[in-house]
Amino acid sequence: MKVTFFSAKPYDRQFFDQSNAAFGFELEYFDTHLGPHIVNAVEHSEAVCVFVNDKCSREVIKVLAARNVRIIALRCAGFNNVDLQAAKEYGLRVCRVPAYSPEAVAEYAVALLLTLIRKTHKAYNRVREQNFSLNGLVGSNIHRKTIGVIGTGKIGKAFCRIMQGFGATVIAYDMLPDPNLQKAGVEYVSLEDVLRRGDIISLHCPLSKENYHLIRDETLAIMKPGVILINTSRGGLICTLDIIRALKSHKVGGLAIDVYEQEENLFFRDLSDQIIDDDLIQRLMNFPNVLITGHQAFFTEEAMSQIAQVTLENISRLSQGDEPADGSAILV
Repeated sequence: MKVTFFSAKPYDRQFFDQSNAAFGFELEYFDTHLGPHIVNAVEHSEAVCVFVNDKCSREVIKVLAARNVRIIALRCAGFNNVDLQAAKEYGLRVCRVPAYSPEAVAEYAVALLLTLIRKTHKAYNRVREQNFSLNGLVGSNIHRKTIGVIGTGKIGKAFCRIMQGFGATVIAYDMLPDPNLQKAGVEYVSLEDVLRRGDIISLHCPLSKENYHLIRDETLAIMKPGVILINTSRGGLICTLDIIRALKSHKVGGLAIDVYEQEENLFFRDLSDQIIDDDLIQRLMNFPNVLITGHQAFFTEEAMSQIAQVTLENISRLSQGDEPADGSAILV
């Protein structure tokens, strides 16, 4: 059985080749993202494996179906880039990796937060230039702060527990409150209360039509002056234009993002010798209280190994007419 990969980087090949020893699939790798421009290159494959910035639109799915592709395997948790209705109509099964080391993303969110509020990145650069001055490096504690968490799935749950370890008060919003988190002392409140009360707000929810641009002028207006925002989920949760205005007015005291709503044109590529024509991210990068990384939160050895294993296991089971062991992996 042949599986065609898109947006494949050297590390994808490393981990998938290792895991494939147990499955024996024929693996074909394309470093470009999947879209109408490349979909016709898929030949003799029963499955395609895609990542967050691949576009599985109706147009693409129609071509895949005509080329006898029967499985779209996402090697990520999010699936907003797949037209699920079109996949159902054309008879393609869609699977994902619903939980790959949630601690990896939660811990990275904490790393972003600590870097932002303690300015360790600036201190590191200073010391390398033999500047040991502390001027301008005053930070703030997490201890006794109110941490607002939007989304308490496996990643959000891990983040809540870490924040409690810092001695913070954790409040959360989720349509399905977690009883174990409630027993542990996490207070579930309305979305408005999270926005209004949080000194630090971290986003851990999937992107949907309902929460697209969740962070925008109207919701920013509810927040405390100087609020700290962390986003390791999906870029489309934040309206970039609105957050820039909030940063300029000092409504937002700090922003740390590992995702960006136009990231498909930037992330996972080396653009160091090019001029980036995205004015919005250029403006964001010029703020001294903004920290941006390139969709790195998932990127640990443990998570990559699990992603490869679960993805190939999903493909194997679906190709044999079985359901994946984790039923939540099946979307259509």
